[in-house]
Amino acid sequence: MARRCELTGVGPMSGNNVSHANNRTKRRFLPNLCNVTLHSDKLGRGFKMRITAAALRTVDHAGGFDAFLAKADEGALSPSALKIKRELAKAS
Repeated sequence: MARRCELTGVGPMSGNNVSHANNRTKRRFLPNLCNVTLHSDKLGRGFKMRITAAALRTVDHAGGFDAFLAKADEGALSPSALKIKRELAKAS
């Protein structure tokens, strides 16, 4: 299972551990992924997704799952989220 958000496309980032002596070693910053069920009002059912905590806050701020997907960039969405977005567009 990839460590990537299904809605925003956020994945692992790289950086350095910096010691007190300023020695630098490579490290990875992993996204805070959560397994959640997001409910669609238009389709009347829930969808299990693996998204970041920040994306979950963004979905709430946008006014729900349907509104978020309507505004979302198709390049960042996973294939399953893109399929849901197309279903929503067809249902409208």
